[in-house]
Amino acid sequence: MPLEPGLLEILACPACHAPLQERDAELVCTADDCALAYPVRDGIPVLLVDEARRPA
Repeated sequence: MPLEPGLLEILACPACHAPLQERDAELVCTADDCALAYPVRDGIPVLLVDEARRPA
């Protein structure tokens, strides 16, 4: 389920404050040096650094 367009515009990465981009079931930080991927569960973004997936 995609997020509302207005919501994605105001969300930012909690670690570095860069914009987020929706990919599959995750919100991915657009900053090259951060690139954390936050899960979206039941249509709700989980913006906790401890829950984020680190880039490979």
